Amino acid sequence: MLSLSRRASQLGTENAFVVLAEVERLKAEGHAVVSFCIGQPDFPTPEHICRAGVAAIESGKHGYTPSPGVPALREAVARFFTRTRGVTVTPDEVVCACGGKPFIAYTILSVTDHGEGHEVIFPNPGFPIYGSQVQACGAVPVPLPLREARGFGFDLDELRKKVDARTRLLILCSPHNPTGGVLSRADLEAVAEIVSHHDDLWVYSDEVYSGLVYDDEFRSIAAVRGMLERTIIADSLSKTYAMTGWRVGYAANARLAPTLTRWVTNTDSCPPHPNQYAAIEALDGTQEPSLRMRETFRQRRDRIVRGLNEIAGVRCLSPGGAFYVWPNVTEACHMVGAASSDELRRRLLHEAGVAVLADVHFGTPVPGEGQHLRFSYASSFEAIDDGLGRMREFMRKAKR
Repeated sequence: MLSLSRRASQLGTENAFVVLAEVERLKAEGHAVVSFCIGQPDFPTPEHICRAGVAAIESGKHGYTPSPGVPALREAVARFFTRTRGVTVTPDEVVCACGGKPFIAYTILSVTDHGEGHEVIFPNPGFPIYGSQVQACGAVPVPLPLREARGFGFDLDELRKKVDARTRLLILCSPHNPTGGVLSRADLEAVAEIVSHHDDLWVYSDEVYSGLVYDDEFRSIAAVRGMLERTIIADSLSKTYAMTGWRVGYAANARLAPTLTRWVTNTDSCPPHPNQYAAIEALDGTQEPSLRMRETFRQRRDRIVRGLNEIAGVRCLSPGGAFYVWPNVTEACHMVGAASSDELRRRLLHEAGVAVLADVHFGTPVPGEGQHLRFSYASSFEAIDDGLGRMREFMRKAKR
């Protein structure tokens, strides 16, 4: 029988899409489901960005481009990073790709060697592709627990203990998926101090939710003294501009830019040609539609946090960014006899028609931290009210 490699057999996935497929199947069977499981803005791409993409197609921008992107896009990204990150970025330091996700693998492959025991530290819970790509690229995954008592930040002493001579990469995500936590200036400065003692330690700063910070300003670790050289700043159009399907992301680092470019050449050749001109318009054009989206997300955050905290057995912190909440449902599980948050998730889907994700979809549950679910509030106020009403009624009926 033809066999697969161990790498392919062990490759992880993004479980939001797995659950979404189940949701779509239930809907096709006639079930009414309110879904909070996918992290995708429910807004259309702003009109001026769409027009720029159409104009690019109509003007014949159909072929290959340089692998790191057309010069005008790299210049736009450099201006964007310079004005939003508090650092100076030049176009030569910028590489564009088919979304932000490829840069996770490109970076791991660029700074670790297969079979050498090189370690990559990443947040747990966290975006599942971190751990999946670390393993697929032949590095050693080192999850860093996030603590509810710290607003879903990590304990700096725990980080300090995990960093050693084998550590080659630290992945940070702020605002964070799945918790919505935001690293403070003090946290970033403390991380920089830890990292500064290790000459071979890079930092991958996943900043795809940088445009969705609600109670403070966004801060990048690249702006901390001494960190720009070793930080890969990664962002994309997907969340801030409601452009998930346009597949344009960008990263910046002076030393790694040529290597990241070669990875793009080896994989996707270049980002989609006409979409690059839509990206230029997104970054250089009016930001008003994005600011309106952010304000709507902020109002939805307040609505869903308030509603979750009114449900028996649920405790929910208010996240500082992104469009996710990570409520603690430990008591709710006890109340309805669910052995885990994943069992509660399944029951909510099949008994209440509410689709969410569980902590097991974002890594190994952290001992002592209880049970959690993830709700994406990239959905309407009506859907939020309907979903929370269904969950409230489920808890009333299912309570032992």
